[in-house]
Amino acid sequence: MSAFAAALESYDVEGAVAHYREHGYALLPNVASESTLGALRARSDDIMQGRVTYPGLFYQMDSPTGRYYDLEFGKGWEGPSPNYRKIEKLELDPVFLAWLDNALFERIAHAVIPGDVSIYRAVLFSKAAHGGSELPWHQDAGKFWGLDRDPPLQIWTALDDAPIEAGCVDVLPGSHAAGLVTPLGGVVPKPNVEASHADELKVAVPARAGDVMLIHNHLWHRSGSNATDHPRRAFTTCYMSAETRCLRTKRAPRVFPRVFQR
Repeated sequence: MSAFAAALESYDVEGAVAHYREHGYALLPNVASESTLGALRARSDDIMQGRVTYPGLFYQMDSPTGRYYDLEFGKGWEGPSPNYRKIEKLELDPVFLAWLDNALFERIAHAVIPGDVSIYRAVLFSKAAHGGSELPWHQDAGKFWGLDRDPPLQIWTALDDAPIEAGCVDVLPGSHAAGLVTPLGGVVPKPNVEASHADELKVAVPARAGDVMLIHNHLWHRSGSNATDHPRRAFTTCYMSAETRCLRTKRAPRVFPRVFQR
């Protein structure tokens, strides 16, 4: 069975990349097939419940209050639960690796990134039914990431429907063009949010299961909590030039796995 819901050549990669370059994001609908979604959802459940695990997986539980600033760090695996907010290093899993290394994503990545491509991270983001944290406006780049250059591209796949009421991704179109708000990156300071009228100008990007979104790492984006009866899970991979180097010095520098080595 095909990994894709439609013929590979039917996807308008050029149009999506053009929209991403101008606005900082683009939505490609109906990409992952039902069989692919079923496999990714099942593996998400297995990893959250501890039935499948790999040395080095990173876990973060959601805050019980739904406040981002109440999140706890460094606790790792806390037992079987549907309430993990984030699980990283999913390139260790063959089901997730097969999806992030697919031919469509290869075509998109090569349209944006010259030369060979590696990945910074492969992450499951989850908002449990009637749960999940409010994620503030942020940029996925900066000194906090510890790299010699900022990655340009994330490809986000909706594993479940992500309507507005489930905490879909909100974006501030075009905000990527101004670069980083602070050298550190990450959360956009409140005065900048207010000065930019981001909450008034935001665009909600609801998605159906199987839809794919391209996101520039400098794009301001956020999401709310999940008020529905169903989980809202998405798998996102950050792609970058294989020439990117880790700058950390307290531990051995990270080595980033290359992809699309066909």
